[in-house]
Amino acid sequence: MKQFLKLLQWTLNAAVFFTLFAFALNNQHEAKVYFFFGTQWRSPMVLIVLAAFALGMVVGVLGMVPRWWRQRQEAKSAQNSPTAPSSTEQTEASNGT
Repeated sequence: MKQFLKLLQWTLNAAVFFTLFAFALNNQHEAKVYFFFGTQWRSPMVLIVLAAFALGMVVGVLGMVPRWWRQRQEAKSAQNSPTAPSSTEQTEASNGT
């Protein structure tokens, strides 16, 4: 069963690769991206799409960095601080049992 799943994964990966490769071959014509102040960028469409995808990934990762840092700091502080006794332990301790 593992061999079949491995073969299926390789087949799906190859299908995605060849689909993207065909997309790249079909979009080799030149396109223009107009920026501010009359600046423009001429490049094959594939590079423009790739640049937009990469820029989106960078913006997404940078948007997640503050949350990652905050969670990492919370995890470090939780690991370093002594654990507080639970409410049942406090009740037992106060009852003397």
